[in-house]
Amino acid sequence: MAKRNNDHISISDALKEFVETNKLETGLNKVNVAEAWEKLMGNGVNHYTTAVQLERNTLYVQLSSSVLREELSYGKEKIINMLNEEIGKDLIKKLILR
Repeated sequence: MAKRNNDHISISDALKEFVETNKLETGLNKVNVAEAWEKLMGNGVNHYTTAVQLERNTLYVQLSSSVLREELSYGKEKIINMLNEEIGKDLIKKLILR
C-alpha cells in the first residue's frame, strides 16, 4: 500500500518501497553481486572473469583460467560469505565456477 503524501517517509524507505513494489530487487541484486565480485576479487581474478550471473540463490562465475578456477574452488564457502557480507544480505547460497 502506497504512503500518502502527508506521511513523512525517508528517501531510503521510499526507494525501498518503490523497488519492492516494482519488482526491481532481483535486478539490483544481480548488479550488486557483480560489483561485489569485482571489488572483492581484485584485478588478478577480474582479468580472468568473463561472466558473473546470479540465478535465484546460485552465483555462476565464468573464468577463462582453469588453474584459477581450481584455486578458487577451495575457498567457495569463504567467497560466498565475503560476497554476502559485502552486499549486506544472505543472498548467495551456492557458487558455481565454470
